[in-house]
Amino acid sequence: MVVLAASIISKSGKALVSRQFVEMSQIRIEGLLAAFPKLVGTGKQHTYVETENVRYVYQPIEALYLLLVTNKQSNILEDLETLRLLSKLVPEYSLSLDEEGVCSAAFELIFSFDEVISLGHKESVTVTQVKQYCEMESHEEKLHKLVLQSKINETKDVMKRKASEIDKSKIEKNRGDKGGFMSISGSGSISSSFSEMGLSSGGGGGFGSGSGFGLGTDIESFSGKSKGRPPASATAPPKGLGMQLGKTQKTNQFLESLKAEGEVILEDVKPSVGLAKAPILPTDPVTLTIEEKISVTLKRDGGLSNFDVQGTLSLQILNQEDGFIQVQIENVEHPGLSFKTHPNINKELFNHEHILGLKDPNRPFPTGQTSDASGAGLMKWRIQGMNEDSVPLTISGNETFVNIEYEASEMFDLQNVVISVPLPALRDPPSVRQVDGEWRYDPRNSLLEWSILLIDNSNRNGSMEFVVPPADSSAFFPINIRFTASNTFSDVKVTNVLPLRGGAPPKFAQRIQLVTENYQVI
Repeated sequence: MVVLAASIISKSGKALVSRQFVEMSQIRIEGLLAAFPKLVGTGKQHTYVETENVRYVYQPIEALYLLLVTNKQSNILEDLETLRLLSKLVPEYSLSLDEEGVCSAAFELIFSFDEVISLGHKESVTVTQVKQYCEMESHEEKLHKLVLQSKINETKDVMKRKASEIDKSKIEKNRGDKGGFMSISGSGSISSSFSEMGLSSGGGGGFGSGSGFGLGTDIESFSGKSKGRPPASATAPPKGLGMQLGKTQKTNQFLESLKAEGEVILEDVKPSVGLAKAPILPTDPVTLTIEEKISVTLKRDGGLSNFDVQGTLSLQILNQEDGFIQVQIENVEHPGLSFKTHPNINKELFNHEHILGLKDPNRPFPTGQTSDASGAGLMKWRIQGMNEDSVPLTISGNETFVNIEYEASEMFDLQNVVISVPLPALRDPPSVRQVDGEWRYDPRNSLLEWSILLIDNSNRNGSMEFVVPPADSSAFFPINIRFTASNTFSDVKVTNVLPLRGGAPPKFAQRIQLVTENYQVI
């Protein structure tokens, strides 16, 4: 009862990812995988194929095969359960189920396979546990990083203080070198005025007496006007260069004192372009993002208060030569669905052929990064008149036993579901007796968060039961819900990108996502 290898191969037998759990040569595993497509019959619906030596247990994944190679004595039921768990893990780590997506996530897939199968035998784990093990979060590592960051910050502070001290010493040195100007002969009031302005009046007749770059007349006139006045009255700055020098020194001293205290001076702050976080650049020449946001308000006693769906289609192009295109879309006819295109889009072309193109075909679509990470918006839509039957996720509860249940629609497979239940002020965390998924208590905000990583056909219903002290039922509302899904209500999709100047159409990627904007039970 041993799994020999877990592999992902193409329809032609090309090995994309393969993890062997027993000692096996590369030639043997490549031979086994290459022989598999020839054994799979067309038109037959089986999950396994046997040869003289091994058994292949497989499951098609779009254009690929997820394959387990086992010996013939292995338990087929256990192998099917292992295959089912691996089929849930592959979409978690591979962004797209094609050769490029699987090869880019090869190491992550191998690590997840190792968590599921050990020495050829299946481990008792779930998808959530495998993801948690592969993340390898460590409290000690986080603590080490915090200590390291604090040391870096402390070193930066020491550098700033040292730089401030060096700048201050340079200013003091420069001020001492220019002190010869103060030997200009004049009345005592000038000397006292300069002293009050923070300039030393001693030493060294550097510029000679009286003339000083033609400043003798200004100083004498200032000296004559200063006679008979108290020293404090001489603080008004005249137009002479000498007083401007004193003013500059006093200002510098004040700024330096602020710097020494750790203040940031705007004059010294230079824009640091390198510190700005660079946005993640798309890799495909053309990227189209389809996003729908839903706002739902459900009543605790049943019924629907609000249901609104709004969607956008955005375009992002890397090179200008790829901007001469038109985008062909399709969607499901839905009552209450209305589209609104960008003013520069040819509305007549869109209404008749469902093609998004500019009014002027000689102009390309804008290229490069925009303020919005998803690109330039081409079209918006809205669905009105939705009823309660279309709600993706409903919540019900029983205040007596504090039992909360969810029921998910079969329309969507919901991902990263978080149900936040407000609680009354508690001294101790709530006692959770049963939960389908995981839970976390936030004491600061008094919230109990119920997390389900994936809701699909295997868990359309779930519940959580917990115990808290008796409280009014209104203390448990409003319940906030958030989740994502990989398909939308309108089912808007890009089917093709049409080049306007001939040649092969550019390679494009589309990202489809349904997100919650405001989803509550009140």
